[in-house]
Amino acid sequence: MRGTRPAGLTPFRAGLLAVVVMVIAVYFAFLGVNPFSSPFELKAVFANAQNVGKRSPVRIAGVEVGRVTRVERADDDSQASVVTMVLKDDALPIHEDATLKIRPRIFLEGNFFVDLRPGSPGSDQVHDGDTIPMTRTASSVQLDEVLGALKTNTREDLRKLLDGYGEAIGGKPKPGEDADQDPDVKGETAGEALNQTLTYSPDALRGVALVNQALLGTERHDLSRLIASGGKVSSALRRHEGSLGDLVTNLDVTTGALASQESNLSESVRRLPAVLAAAGPALDNLNRAFPPTRAFAREILPGVRETPATIAAAFPWIAQTRALVSPAELQGLLRDLQPSIDDLAKTTDETLQLLPQVDLVDRCALKVVLPTGERVIPDGEFTSGVPNYRELFQSLVGFAGEGGGFDGNGNFTRVFAGGGDLPPLGTNPLPGTERRFWNPVIPPIGSRPARPAKQPPHKPGFPCHRNEPPNLGSARTGAP
Repeated sequence: MRGTRPAGLTPFRAGLLAVVVMVIAVYFAFLGVNPFSSPFELKAVFANAQNVGKRSPVRIAGVEVGRVTRVERADDDSQASVVTMVLKDDALPIHEDATLKIRPRIFLEGNFFVDLRPGSPGSDQVHDGDTIPMTRTASSVQLDEVLGALKTNTREDLRKLLDGYGEAIGGKPKPGEDADQDPDVKGETAGEALNQTLTYSPDALRGVALVNQALLGTERHDLSRLIASGGKVSSALRRHEGSLGDLVTNLDVTTGALASQESNLSESVRRLPAVLAAAGPALDNLNRAFPPTRAFAREILPGVRETPATIAAAFPWIAQTRALVSPAELQGLLRDLQPSIDDLAKTTDETLQLLPQVDLVDRCALKVVLPTGERVIPDGEFTSGVPNYRELFQSLVGFAGEGGGFDGNGNFTRVFAGGGDLPPLGTNPLPGTERRFWNPVIPPIGSRPARPAKQPPHKPGFPCHRNEPPNLGSARTGAP
C-alpha cells in the first residue's frame, strides 16, 4: 500500500518566509525603531523649528536620548512649530520646568539637534504625550539672520571693527609699545601671547569652573537673588557717593597699615589653618547651643515683659530699705553692737582653745569614768550588787544621818567597854600606864580598802581617755 505524506512547509515556502522576516528586520533596523518597545513621546512648541527635521537627534548633556519623529506647524496664522520627539528610558524623568533649545551640531555632523534639559528634581514630572510650551523653548540664531538685521552703515562699522580687531590680534607691536610687558611676550603679537596663556588655562579654568559652580548657589534662583541684591547694593552706593569716597580712603589707609605689618600678617596667615580647624568644632557646638538658647529666649520673654512692673513695684521697697539702713536705724545698731561683736570674736578665739580640752574631758568620762561607775564592787559578804555610782549616792544618806545629833547615829563618838582579851587595833596604853578601857572580843577587820603603802603613779601628760578602767575587784582589806 502507498502511504499519505503529511502536510507541512515546502522548501520554497520556508525560504519565502525567511526572506520576509529578514526584510522586515532590515527595515526596522534601518529606521532605528523597535516595534516591540513603548517609547516616551514628548512634544514641544518652537517659535522657529526650520533647522530640525525628522530623525534629528535629541540630546541631554551631549548624550543622545531620542529622535525627532514629526515636525508640524502649530496653526496657520503663526510660524510656530510643534516638534514631536520619542525619548528613551535613559532620558526620564522629565519635569515641568524642563527647557529645550535647537542647537547646531559640529561641522562634521551637520544639521541641528534638540538640546533637552530635564528640569529640577523638585518640580512635577510630565507624562507621555505632554507638550512643553514655547516659553521654555528657544532656537539658535544664524549668522545670516544677524547680518540681515544690520543696515549698510552698521555693516561698514562692523567691518571696521573686525579689521581693527584683526590688526590688534595679528599686528606686531611698534617700538616702545610693549616696553612694560613681560619679557616672555615682548615682540610677539597679541595672538601669539594669547596662545602662550593656553599653557596655564587648564588650572585657571578649573578654578573658574569651581567658582562658577559655587556662584550658582544651593537652591533655585540663588544666582538671580544674588544679582538682585548686588543691584540694591550698587543703588545704595550710588545714593551715598560721599560715604563711598570715605570708604575708599579708609580702605587705602587700612591697606597701607596692613602692608606695614607684612611679617605679622604672614605669620597670622600661616597660623590660620590651625585656627580654622579648631573653629569648626567650636562652631558646631555653638550651632547645637542655638536651639536651647532660642527656647530659653522664648520662655524668658514673659518675664522680661513683667520686668518694668516689677521694677516699679520695687521702688517703695528700696525707699524703705534705704531708711532701714540709715544711721538712725541699722547703722546705729551696728555701731552699738561693735564692742559686743569684738568681745564675741575674742570669746570665739578662746573657745577654739577650750573645745579641745572639753573634748578630752568628754572622752575621759565616756571611756573611763562612766564605765567605772557602772561596775559592781565585789566585797564579799558586804557586796551590794548594784553599780558603785549608786553605792556612792546611798553612802550620802549615811553621811547625812551621821551629821545629825539627835539619835545614836550622831556625830558624837560613843565607846562601850568590852570584856575581850584582845587589845583594840591600833591602840596603845597611855605612856606610863598599862590601863585599858576595853578589850575587843574578836580582832578588828580593818579598813575597806586598805590604804596603799604609796601613792599611785601620776602622769599629767598621759591622756585620761587612753587609760584602762580600774579593776575595782582588786581592793583588799587592811589594818586601820
